[in-house]
Amino acid sequence: MNQLTFNNGNEMPQLGLGVFRVANDDTAKLAVKHAIINGYRSIDAALVYENEEMVGQGIKEGIAAAGISREDLFITSKLWFDDFGKNNVIRGYERSLNNLGLNYLDLYLVHWPGTDEALMIDTWLGMEKLYKDGKVKNIGVSNFNIDHLETLKKNAQFKPVINQVEFHPYFNQSLLRNYLIEEDIQMESWSPLMNAEILADETINEIAQTINKSTAQVVLRWNIQHGVITIPKSITPARIEQNIDVFGFELSETQMTKIDKLNKNQRVGPDPAQFNG
Repeated sequence: MNQLTFNNGNEMPQLGLGVFRVANDDTAKLAVKHAIINGYRSIDAALVYENEEMVGQGIKEGIAAAGISREDLFITSKLWFDDFGKNNVIRGYERSLNNLGLNYLDLYLVHWPGTDEALMIDTWLGMEKLYKDGKVKNIGVSNFNIDHLETLKKNAQFKPVINQVEFHPYFNQSLLRNYLIEEDIQMESWSPLMNAEILADETINEIAQTINKSTAQVVLRWNIQHGVITIPKSITPARIEQNIDVFGFELSETQMTKIDKLNKNQRVGPDPAQFNG
């Protein structure tokens, strides 16, 4: 598994399991457990997904079944609007820890910037305190545009180590991606398979047939070769196994360019400039 390095020197696996819209029952538990058994070491959770309890059970059972330790895993969760504000961040963090049954997170993200700039800054100061107090190993953001990041840069002591955003062949965020490279902030893609919509694309299917890989593997490999961290969601055991099997082949420069040209600036999620929970 590839590891990418943050601007603070810590590392994160380049591919993990996402659990957005997974039910808080055995579905979540078994998906996480199966992923860990099959080599996943990164799990991406969030308070607002309302499934942290069973994700936590999956982590616990996966650790036991795989014969590894908690320290071998990289667990992420995210702060929701309800706990915005410097003095409230610790409350949201501890709630996620309690739900997951963990005593620390490897990465904690501000889930969205919101539309109140002063509150966004104040919230980031709370994230910094969490980090300085040694309660979390890394802090970052999710769904931040360049202007949000520039605002943080002017008001923060620590820059985010990562920005988790919508990224897929129909929305390749080239300006933001280049900005993050310049700022030494890792980029992470949520919805890399565009809720499976991208899997029907003709160009991607042609490439998949040419190299004898699945369409999902082609898209995930495109993420990997762009240096993006990716967290495909699946609850199907065979797809969980297939999605991590993207490190033994490469797309050619021509194939990468063909996929890059599919960009339509087409979102499947909200516009961060307008979203407020």
